[in-house]
Amino acid sequence: QVQLVESGGGLVQAGGSLRLSCAASGFTLEDLSVGWFRQAPGKDRQFVAADSGDTFTYYADSVKGRSITSRDKAKNADDLQMNSLKTEGTAVYYCAARWDYCVASECHVEFPYKYWGHGTQVTVSS
Repeated sequence: QVQLVESGGGLVQAGGSLRLSCAASGFTLEDLSVGWFRQAPGKDRQFVAADSGDTFTYYADSVKGRSITSRDKAKNADDLQMNSLKTEGTAVYYCAARWDYCVASECHVEFPYKYWGHGTQVTVSS
């Protein structure tokens, strides 16, 4: 069964850190690009970051400099380390995977991402 499962969400104070993980099963994540998205209450889902594991990493301006993605081949997972969290980071965070490499100008486009997780809640308190 092909699926992505996010974990690592929770409640954190502003300025704190969280590490989200996106574990894949049914396929090898190494062959895919992974995107991270988030959806705050009452808002559209927005792009956070995308990476291929080795070739590229792109970050939304809203998290650039405070977030880092990494690929854990042993766990068949992609991680999103988020530091200096802000209250506007409160959202459900989703990971998604696509079979091709995206470029910076279109990594935020959701359509090419074939597999999606169910999301993990991140709440940043003031």
